[in-house]
Amino acid sequence: MTLAAITAGPELVEATLAADGLRTRDALLEHLSGDGLSGDLYELVADYPQRPGKGIRPALCLATCRAHGGRTEDALAAAVAIELLHNAFLVHDDICDDALLRRGGDALHVRYGIPRALSAGDALAWAALGPLLDDAEAIGPELAFEVLAEFDHMARRTIEGQAAELAWRERGLLGLDADDYLRLVLDKTCWYSAIHPCRLGALLGSRGRTRLDAIGRFAFFLGAVLQIRDDVENVTDSPAARGKDFGGDVIEGKPTLMLVHLLRTAPLADRDEALALVGPPGEQSGLARAERIVRVIGLLEAHGSIDYACAFADGLAGAALTEFDPALGSLPDSRDKAFLRSLVLHLRDPEIRGR
Repeated sequence: MTLAAITAGPELVEATLAADGLRTRDALLEHLSGDGLSGDLYELVADYPQRPGKGIRPALCLATCRAHGGRTEDALAAAVAIELLHNAFLVHDDICDDALLRRGGDALHVRYGIPRALSAGDALAWAALGPLLDDAEAIGPELAFEVLAEFDHMARRTIEGQAAELAWRERGLLGLDADDYLRLVLDKTCWYSAIHPCRLGALLGSRGRTRLDAIGRFAFFLGAVLQIRDDVENVTDSPAARGKDFGGDVIEGKPTLMLVHLLRTAPLADRDEALALVGPPGEQSGLARAERIVRVIGLLEAHGSIDYACAFADGLAGAALTEFDPALGSLPDSRDKAFLRSLVLHLRDPEIRGR
């Protein structure tokens, strides 16, 4: 099969996500088991990582490393660190959102209670530094410092993005537009979901010799597409949405692009109905959560807000493809370079949207 043929289909994307996700999960659990955590704490900390996830973050890190001439082993510690922090964010986000499900099972705070879940989230965040410190001698002090500086920058941007989202939810979403949404997503999602994994992979694969600005621009657009697709999956009956808290994002009043569009374009009566159903006002409406979800999704569908978000994501995917050549075009052709481009095409193809 030619490289062009591989690039055209989803098989390479799915195979790479599965293989790199499994490598990272195995290395992550090995790291946790050797970290001296007590039995009870280990059970909590290892819970989310043992549940099957998409594996996009570690695959981006490892594939970008290999595309720049490195080996899987050169970036595996970084991929593990990213996944540990990702799982810490998931635990804390689920508590903030009062989510019931995560990856096909009870959310951690539902299963073990909020205090123990908070403890597990803190432990996951702390454990994320371990793999990077363990790897410092192997990659050398100068490169290790750059990796740690990247990790610190990503963590701060993500935490600031989460705080900004919570502030928007507190004061309401009426003033939010698409540009505000993208600025929010840049910090809350893009840095730790795409920009940081790609930058770390490029840094480690090239041994610090490549410029990171171009790959950061490519990864920003990719990360924004991933977030919008995730928002859409949350309100559609797609396979990827099953096992999650269906409709949870929108009913909690999160600033999704769909809700932003609805509040800016719907007639006043429909806009006011939506505002009365989401966030704290919805919780005080006396309506059951399931009924509120059905009614809000009905408004999103009636006003074309879901289609708008999908079209917006397609435009961002096109921008990612435009940035692909400046970022990666000069690298030798490889399966990993093909994967990075194929992932954009995979997300853009309506036939596989929501997989």
